[in-house]
Amino acid sequence: MLNSGRKMLKMISLDDIRRASLSDLKNIAQTIRSRIIEVVSKNGGHLASNLGVVELTLALYKVFDPRKDVVIWDTSHQSYTHKLVTGRWKEFDSLRKFGGVSGYTNRSESPTDWFGAGHVGTSIAAALGIERALKLENKRRNVVVILGDGALTNGEILESLNQIKEQNSKLKIILNDNGMAISSNVGALSKTLSSLRVSGVYTRLKEVVKGILEVSNTGKTIEEELKRMRDGFKNMLSGTDFFEALGLKHIGPLDGHDIETLVKILNGVKTYDHPCIVHVYTVKGKGYEPSEKDAVLFHSAPIFHMKTEQTVSSLDKVSYSEAFGDAMVKLAQKNEKIFAITAAMAEGTGLRDFSRIFPERFLDLGITEQSCVTYAAGLASMGFRPIVAVYSTFLQRAYDQIIHDVALQDLNVIFAVDRAGLVGEDGPTHHGVFDIAFFRSIPKSKIFAPSDISELVSILKSVVDKVEGVVAIRYPKDSQFIDKSSLWRSSKPIDPFKWEILRKGEHTALLAVGSMVRESLLAAEGLNATVVYARCVKPLDTSLLKEISDNHDLIVTVEEGALSGGFGESVAAFLLHQGYKARVLNLGIGEEFVPHGSRRELLEFCKLDSASIKEAVISFSGRRLLNDTEARTW
Repeated sequence: MLNSGRKMLKMISLDDIRRASLSDLKNIAQTIRSRIIEVVSKNGGHLASNLGVVELTLALYKVFDPRKDVVIWDTSHQSYTHKLVTGRWKEFDSLRKFGGVSGYTNRSESPTDWFGAGHVGTSIAAALGIERALKLENKRRNVVVILGDGALTNGEILESLNQIKEQNSKLKIILNDNGMAISSNVGALSKTLSSLRVSGVYTRLKEVVKGILEVSNTGKTIEEELKRMRDGFKNMLSGTDFFEALGLKHIGPLDGHDIETLVKILNGVKTYDHPCIVHVYTVKGKGYEPSEKDAVLFHSAPIFHMKTEQTVSSLDKVSYSEAFGDAMVKLAQKNEKIFAITAAMAEGTGLRDFSRIFPERFLDLGITEQSCVTYAAGLASMGFRPIVAVYSTFLQRAYDQIIHDVALQDLNVIFAVDRAGLVGEDGPTHHGVFDIAFFRSIPKSKIFAPSDISELVSILKSVVDKVEGVVAIRYPKDSQFIDKSSLWRSSKPIDPFKWEILRKGEHTALLAVGSMVRESLLAAEGLNATVVYARCVKPLDTSLLKEISDNHDLIVTVEEGALSGGFGESVAAFLLHQGYKARVLNLGIGEEFVPHGSRRELLEFCKLDSASIKEAVISFSGRRLLNDTEARTW
C-alpha cells in the first residue's frame, strides 16, 4: 500500500513537472497517487480512472503546457492529476464538497480547464471548434484530446473522428485504453483494441520503439523513425487500421505508465503537421491494489478506510437501484417478454443480477443512449416489453429517439429513470432535474415518481403489463433502511394513476412529487397543511386535484426537478383553465445549474428541505401560520 503520510505530500506544480527529470517524474507520480488516494478515501470520487492516468498526465504536461496548449479531457472524471498540478493542490481537500473543487473540469475553476465536461464523447467536437477558432484568429497552439477507449462506442466521438480529415485538423488525440468505461466495454471496437493489446505485437513493439529512439542519429528525425515503426507495425497486423482509414496517423499501443517512452513519443508528435492518435494502454486503479482488483467499485469510489482498505457503507440500507434490479428479476420470471437495456450501466442501474440470470433478455450497448432507445423501440414493435434503465442526466442525450422512435410510433417502452433529482457530489453535469420537463411535453407520455423504495416496486408491478406508450418511472440516488427480503411481497400492486392524501389539514395543500413527500410531511407538521402524494406526475389526478382545490386556499407543488416545464406548471395551468380560485405556489429548481455537494446540502441550497418549504409557504401566504398546538385561524 502507498505511504499516505500527509507530511510527505509536497505540493507539486506545473512548473515542477516541466523542470523535472524523467526519474524525478516517477517519484512525483507516487506523491500524486498518494494525494489522490488520501482525498478520495475521505470524500469519495473517481479513484480507479484517476490512478490509471497519473504517469500519462505527467508525461503529457512535460511536453505540452496546458497554460498555452489546449488540453481537453473527455468526460473529465480522470482529471484529478491535472487539477492537482494546475494550482488546486491545497484546495484538493475540498474535492466534491459543497463550494469546493469539482470532480470534473470546470471553466470557472481554472483557465487550464479549457472545456468543461461530465458526459462522455464531447471532446473531439469541442476541440475541432476550438482549433477552428484559433485558426481564424491566427493563433498557434497545440490542441490535445485525451479520451478513453469506452468513448469510442459513443456516437458523437465517431461523428467527430469522421470530420477530422475533412477539417484539415492537426489534433493530437491520446487514446487511453484500459478496457473499461464504468462497466467493461462492449462491442466490436472494444474487441479490436483488446486483441491488439494481447496479440504479442505490443510486447515486440515496445522494444522496437525503445531501440529506434536509442539509436536515432542526427540525420534521422524522430518523425521518420516513428513512420517506419508504424509502417512495420501495420505490416504485422491484418486488415486496415481504423484510425488510419479516417486520416489519423496511428501510433501505439504504448505502455501508458512508461513515462520515458511517453515523453519521447509526445515530443515527436508535438510538431506533427497532421492529426494523429497515440494509443496507450493503462491499468485502471494503478498503484492501489483494491482499486486494481475492483475497478468497477472504485470507478466512483465510496468513502473508504486507507489503513484497512475497506469501504464505508451502510450495510442495512437498500438503494433504489438495487431494489429496481431485484424487482426486474422477479418481473422477468413471470413475463418472458420483458427485456432490459442499459448504456454501460449494468452495475449502476442494479441490473447485474438480471444480466446473469437472463442473458438473452439483457443488453448493454455501451455509451450509446440513442441506440438503446431505438433498440428498445425495435423490440417493442415486435411485441416485447423493453425497459431502458438509464441515469436521468444521460437520458437527455436520447430525447429525439424517445419522441421519434417510441412516442410517434405509439410503442410501449418503459424508462427506468435512475438518479432523478439532485445526485450530490457529481454536480451539475449529473443532476437529473430535466426529465419531468422533457417527458411532460411528449404526447400521451406517463410519468410516475415513487415516494419510497416500496412504492417503486409497487409502481413497477402495476405498470409493466397494463400501462402502454412512453412510460417514465423516476427515482433518486438514495437508499433506505428496509427489509430487502420481504420487499417484493410487501409491495402491492396499486392504481398508479391515483394520488393519495397522506395527511389532512386546513387551508394549505402540499402536492409532493416522489422524493419530496418526506420533506413535505415534515414541513406540514408546523403548517397544519394537507399533504398529497402525487405519484403520477402525468397525467394529473384531476379528480382529486379538483377536490383539493375546492377545500384549500393555497396549493403548493413540491418537486425535485426544474420548475420550467415541470409538475407545478401543469397543476397551475389546469387550475387556471378550470377557473379555480385557489392560489398556487410552485417549489422546485429554478433558473440555475445546481453545484456539487451532499444531497442534504443541495436540498437546502435549492430551498427544498422541510424547513425551507415551511418558510416559503409562510412567506407566500403573507400570514403567520400557527402550529398544530395553537388556535388555527387565518
